[in-house]
Amino acid sequence: MQTFEFATSDLIDLAPDTPSCEIQFRSFGRRSRFCGRIRTVKCFRDNGLIKQLMNSRSDGEVLVVDGGYSAASALMGDLIASAGAANGWAGAIILGAIRDSEAINTLDFGVKALSVNPRKSAKDGAGEADVVLSFGGVDFIPGHYLYSDADGILVSLQPIGEE
Repeated sequence: MQTFEFATSDLIDLAPDTPSCEIQFRSFGRRSRFCGRIRTVKCFRDNGLIKQLMNSRSDGEVLVVDGGYSAASALMGDLIASAGAANGWAGAIILGAIRDSEAINTLDFGVKALSVNPRKSAKDGAGEADVVLSFGGVDFIPGHYLYSDADGILVSLQPIGEE
């Protein structure tokens, strides 16, 4: 997906039936606005699959992670976020915690997460990739489009407002 200027408030005005995530995330990284096709990971206190994906080449996708709302350990730190930025990922939505927030704030990468915790997570690769995730009143379906900015997160089957 090509990067373009957008505001989620304008996009939802164009497509009012677009689902918007009801969860209030904290924003990290220099990229406060990002969009792309969705890839997903469902895991709990284990970031092995996240690390694997962020270390693979991307065409500007957004990784959505269902970490079960856990704040007990971080699912992303500066090394994984740096790998994602270097490999072309647009950003990540983490339903859980991150660490190294000050370092992530220096990266040209977008992250939304619930919280921070300096504790590392397991690295066993437990979990599932590219499955449908549901939270905040939204189904995050791999291949659908995600738009994120300071006002929230939208998910759509088709691109919105990209002429």
